[in-house]
Amino acid sequence: MIVALEGEVTKKEPTFLHVKLSSGITYLVYVSLNCSPLIDKKFVQLYITQIIKEDSNNLFGFIDMLEKTMFDRVIKINGVGPSTAMAICSTFTPSSFTKAISNQNIEAFKRVPGIGPKSAKRILVELGDFDLGLDMSANTSTNHVEAIQALESLGFKRDKIQKVLTKCSSYETADIIKEALKKLT
Repeated sequence: MIVALEGEVTKKEPTFLHVKLSSGITYLVYVSLNCSPLIDKKFVQLYITQIIKEDSNNLFGFIDMLEKTMFDRVIKINGVGPSTAMAICSTFTPSSFTKAISNQNIEAFKRVPGIGPKSAKRILVELGDFDLGLDMSANTSTNHVEAIQALESLGFKRDKIQKVLTKCSSYETADIIKEALKKLT
């Protein structure tokens, strides 16, 4: 599974890029309308979500790990496919997404192309307890955010993870995860 790419941008459109790796392979990577303007140079580093289906193998790229987390969570909702999830990422920034969920703002979700009132309500119900961790203290590093996401994917609850991480002394993501796992189990 591809989790990240870095390479030369050989073609850029508002919703996709061609990224040529140093090996010579060029990948088509779909990006959101919020991510696309941030890619203004020839070299790019992207976090990737790879979705493999019977008839396709698509890559979705994100500069911001929070946007990737948002996409990965939304894609798990029944009835929300990759194109709708990417439309959500194009409509909301991670902070406005979190705010819309916490305020249960159905109208904000109805503005997303492909989402009607029923889908908006379902999304809000399923994401009711979702938190991107934007309220964490300013000194929380990217490594802590990545560790939280990894531990959540293992089934641990965010509030327990955050309590344990305050007691961790490691700085590298892998070391933080190892230390936290010892304390969580």
